[in-house]
Amino acid sequence: MSLPATSSDGFWSDTGKTGIASWIFSTDHKRIGLLYLYSVLGFFLVGVLLGVLLRLELMAPGRTIMGPQTYNATFTVHGVVMIFLFIIPSIPASFGNLVMPIQIGARDVAFPRLNLFSWWLYVIGAVIVLTALFTGGGPPDTGWTFYVPFSAKTGTNVSLAVLGVFVLGFSSILTGINFVTTIHRLRAEGMTWGRLPLFVWSLYATAWVQILATPIIAITLVLVFVERVVGTGLFDPSRGGDPIMFQHLFWIYSHPAVYIMILPAMGVISEIIPVFSRKPIFGYKMIAFSSLAIAAAGSVVWGHHMYTSGMSDTAILVFSFLTFIVAIPSAIKVFNWVSTLYKGSISLEAPMLFALSFVLLFSIGGLSGLVLGAAATDIHVHDTHFVVGHFHYVMFGGTGFAFFGALHYWLPKFYGRRYAEKPALVAWALMFVGFNIMYFTMQVLGIRGMPRRYYDYLPEFARLNLVATIGSWILVLGLIILLVNLFRGLFRGEAVGANPWGGATLEWSIPTPPPTENFEEDPVVTHGPYDFKGAGKP
Repeated sequence: MSLPATSSDGFWSDTGKTGIASWIFSTDHKRIGLLYLYSVLGFFLVGVLLGVLLRLELMAPGRTIMGPQTYNATFTVHGVVMIFLFIIPSIPASFGNLVMPIQIGARDVAFPRLNLFSWWLYVIGAVIVLTALFTGGGPPDTGWTFYVPFSAKTGTNVSLAVLGVFVLGFSSILTGINFVTTIHRLRAEGMTWGRLPLFVWSLYATAWVQILATPIIAITLVLVFVERVVGTGLFDPSRGGDPIMFQHLFWIYSHPAVYIMILPAMGVISEIIPVFSRKPIFGYKMIAFSSLAIAAAGSVVWGHHMYTSGMSDTAILVFSFLTFIVAIPSAIKVFNWVSTLYKGSISLEAPMLFALSFVLLFSIGGLSGLVLGAAATDIHVHDTHFVVGHFHYVMFGGTGFAFFGALHYWLPKFYGRRYAEKPALVAWALMFVGFNIMYFTMQVLGIRGMPRRYYDYLPEFARLNLVATIGSWILVLGLIILLVNLFRGLFRGEAVGANPWGGATLEWSIPTPPPTENFEEDPVVTHGPYDFKGAGKP
């Protein structure tokens, strides 16, 4: 028998407390998932605001709204907030906590208190990072990569910022440990590895990357902190140090971190497309295997970020080859998604539109990544706006659009109400158009030679920069409509039943909103996760 399903605020409760205490001390995976969701959405809005300010500054040559030092600090904070506070935890920490235990038939994660502690570490790390903006020598101005020797010598508050990212790393590690243990130990009877939903497979692959790669960046940032405080000279060439070693250590983590960001997004797409095509996923085993292959191969390609650093020709050849190898499992996913769509009964509702956008935008980002993976072309576009455009196509066009698809797909299940469809479609259209105007233009600017991270630029780049800035306005308008529509719908919208989309995974088989312990009786799984027989919309 489960505990009472809801508390006085309309959500399930497991603490016996009321108000905010019933949330911040809850060990229920669903409340922790929502805490992560509210947090990452808040930081996302901060990152968007900073990004808009950057585009306003670049709207025309010369000074527009800020000076060069403020510009450097703004793009650094924009990067740190978006990478460490939004993209990395967005899908695995929020929707992973909300959905994954239910999808495998568990009542909670393996370590509920550790799960709550990981959220507290996330909040503490975020507070430390934000404190760095207003204390010491002011906001860090090194870029989100904290490259030495500048990060070891600048008078801005880099020390506190890297300490905050260090704490955030521990939050990510604990989440990964919890998810791996949960998936191994708490699957329902009959939930074999061959019956796991593909979202769970993506979280499983991601969790191993979190566990194995994150300690490397944690140690590296500690060394930067020690370098600044004690002056060890480990990275400072004037003291006999090696700044290239920092680049290796940083990218040994940060390239696998790209897959911490994108693999869960791929899992979301693998859930949405079969439901809105009314077809079982095509190539289930290969999509599951490709998640593990991407995590493994993606962990050994870090050197393609460093072609211009003086690497040997042999090292460049090896890293370039491995980079192209990673494209194979990614392509497997794309081809299988498209094959799932073939002859499907496709319903173009908001989650599906965001999923289809992901497939296109991620493909553009992936193909432009091959331009950077080949040394001959990378030499020409390295550190230009082409890199900025590529990165945002993968991270925002990929993870961001998948995150918004997940919001529309799963949140009605946990709130019992849904958004209005027409405003959601308008928001999607504005976001899709604005995104492409903004970031495709950046890629063109990069090919024409405009460097990134520059406060000012030559007049020949003025027209395209104005176009990119106008694209950012369209994108932000779509975001505003999306968030307002979601907020209004989830609290005042049309009530939904247990299975509004006709999904076949376990989360759609329990009441809406889910009870505290998810299941009245432990489920017994007898078929695969995408068997839609009898799973029609109620």
